[in-house]
Amino acid sequence: MFWVKKIVSQLFMPIPLTILLMLLAVALWRFSSLKLKSLAWLCFCGGMILLGGLSQTSISYFLADSLESRYPINSQPFTAHSACWVMVLGSGHTDKADLTAVQQLSSVALGRLMEGIRQLSLGKDCQLVVSGWNGGFMQSAHANVMKQAAIELGINPNKITTFPDAKDTIEEAMFLYPLVGQQPFRLVTSATHMPRSMMIFNSLGMQAEAAPGNFIANKGLWWRLDADNLLNSQKSIHEYLGMLWIQIKGVSADQMVNQVVMPKADINE
Repeated sequence: MFWVKKIVSQLFMPIPLTILLMLLAVALWRFSSLKLKSLAWLCFCGGMILLGGLSQTSISYFLADSLESRYPINSQPFTAHSACWVMVLGSGHTDKADLTAVQQLSSVALGRLMEGIRQLSLGKDCQLVVSGWNGGFMQSAHANVMKQAAIELGINPNKITTFPDAKDTIEEAMFLYPLVGQQPFRLVTSATHMPRSMMIFNSLGMQAEAAPGNFIANKGLWWRLDADNLLNSQKSIHEYLGMLWIQIKGVSADQMVNQVVMPKADINE
């Protein structure tokens, strides 16, 4: 189900969907029927409008900002009587052996980690939690690379907990629950990903305090068409589809317990 969900969601991303529309247009154009040729023309125009529109600054900004504006930057100190947990959701990295752990992290992962480290400074004796598996093909689990990067940035290794088997946000929520239960903790992820993450964590009754990073909404020049806008639109669409899937399918604590086999976390306290 995990891979099916990933593959199906990719079909709705701008570039794959545009390619499918173009291929469909070529296939339909080969027929002599005027109706099919008209449909081919509609597919071709639809693909061009889709690709161009999502590459446009204003549309890209609207899609991203409508997600990012839901949770503001969190600079509130941890309360003195509460445990200090900072959960940084996983992203991606490269396996290049000649790079440091910090350099191996993707820009998104590094941005999330830096925000997580900033959150640590808002409390006393805080525990950093990082997560992410190896994708099924990489040498190192993402959580382990994140941990090493945090150490390189000055974080005490004894204050880092890893979840190297967590494949997605649902599993990250399930793995964290035994550690924090219903006590407040800081949840760090990209600002566009935060609304969906909060939906998932709140479904367990967890007291997640949003601490978004990696804000990508940028007004810029309205007439500009570029790959950065397209990428930002794609990230936003991915999140909208994810939230729609949760609303249709429903994600409850019981469902997550049945879907996830809890691994043993690497905990340092």
